Order: sequence, then C-alpha cells, then structure tokens
Amino acid sequence: MSDWASQAADGIEKAAGVVRDRAVVPAQKASRGIVYGVLAASFVGLALVLAAIMAFRALTYLPGGAWVAYLILGGICVIAGLLCWSKRGPKLEVPSKTAP
Repeated sequence: MSDWASQAADGIEKAAGVVRDRAVVPAQKASRGIVYGVLAASFVGLALVLAAIMAFRALTYLPGGAWVAYLILGGICVIAGLLCWSKRGPKLEVPSKTAP
C-alpha cells in the first residue's frame, strides 16, 4: 500500500514539473526580457538626451555663439526629417462612405 502512495506522489510531482516547465518557465523568461528591455531602453534614451545636451553645449564654444549650435543641430534635424519623409510608404486609399 505504501508503494502506491509513493507512486501517486511521484506522479503528482512529475505532473507539476511538466506544468511548470511548459507554463511558468516561458512566462518568467518573457517577463525578464520585457523588464530588461524597458530598463535598457530607458538607459539608452537617457544617454541620447545627455549626448544631445553635451553636443549642443560643445557647439556653443564655436565662434559665433549659440546661434551656430542651433543652426547645425537644426540642419541635422531637417536632414533627418527629409530622409524619413522620403522613406514613407504610399498613401492608403480610404473607401468612401457614400451610400450605393
């Protein structure tokens, strides 16, 4: 009789292990990936903001003052905007809402 009890306990433990391996472990990996991704994205975003501030402050030391820094960074932003504008996709047609 005691052999049956140990077999039942082993079966329950094995089933719980299978459920854990198929449900809990992938959920843990996904949640860790999301948390680390958000953390890394926030660090990268902060680094980009600080780099932009540092670049602007460095450009203000050029002859001509702060307007040269605004001109250079504004030109970079305009060129980036034009590049993005040229890469846009075709305009989607919206069906008309008139009755047939």
